[in-house]
Amino acid sequence: MSFYRTAAWFAKGLREYTKSGYEAASQDFIPNDLEVQVPGRTFLITGGNSGIGKATAIEIAKRGGTVHLVCRDQDRAEDAKREIIKESSNQNIFLHIVDLSDPKKIWKFAEKFKQDHKLNVLINNAGCMVNKRELTEDGLEKNFATNTLGVYILTTALLPALESEHDPRVITVSSGGMLVQKLNSSDLQSERAAFNGTMVYAQNKRQQVVLTERWASMHRAIHFSSMHPGWVDTPAVQLSMPGFHARMKGRLRSVAQGADTVLWLALSPAATMHPSGLFFQDRKPVSTHLPLARTSSSQAEEEKLTEVLEQLAQRFK
Repeated sequence: MSFYRTAAWFAKGLREYTKSGYEAASQDFIPNDLEVQVPGRTFLITGGNSGIGKATAIEIAKRGGTVHLVCRDQDRAEDAKREIIKESSNQNIFLHIVDLSDPKKIWKFAEKFKQDHKLNVLINNAGCMVNKRELTEDGLEKNFATNTLGVYILTTALLPALESEHDPRVITVSSGGMLVQKLNSSDLQSERAAFNGTMVYAQNKRQQVVLTERWASMHRAIHFSSMHPGWVDTPAVQLSMPGFHARMKGRLRSVAQGADTVLWLALSPAATMHPSGLFFQDRKPVSTHLPLARTSSSQAEEEKLTEVLEQLAQRFK
């Protein structure tokens, strides 16, 4: 089954996730969807110092939005802030240095942020793909700590701030790679099987999609969505998947193309005409499962995911 999933996914990717896939899909875009101005609205973007996150921040800033960047590295964050201000002529760009693999620091940041700022849109963009099993200081597997537990804590901690504002949205940048994974709630920190960083990342991205669906059902005042940006030529892809990057380099999407659907979900009135909780690709909701791949999960498995995450989140609060 794993061979079938991978083969079907790669064939789909060659058709849809590449630069040519974006160009074909964009023929159906409505140009006016992103002709919006958002002064007075506040956006928080994790991993906003490079790649898709920075491209998203620049475009939001150009439209007058207040942008909060959550980054791990101070120097890279400062460089990104200067570039965003230069590109957008918008001074309302703020930095927060947070290690999103550290639950205690996320809680501390979120509580202070709620006291000091309002929030209209949260964009969970930061990601981690460590190819050898690595534990954080808290004993958490690093990919899981960043991609799943970190997203869970940051989002749930900021829900009250979002619910108090007009047209609140949460966008989580997932990956089409999750299509090759069935939710595995019994081994969230990859302790039982041989460690494969790419597959662990894909499992984390499946977890993000499940969380998005569950949040949408529980928090009706907020519009939740997850999305796949396609195969994008970013520093993260080059670093974490050098072989894939080398083979596919000429066919990868630009950062702007990868950021397009993030922007559309964050800015366009058309995005919230779709039900909350869906998974998007090139401005359209798409299936979260490949045909015949048997990747659907039961309600019990999904409940177990959130129960374990909540227990871990409370432990570090």
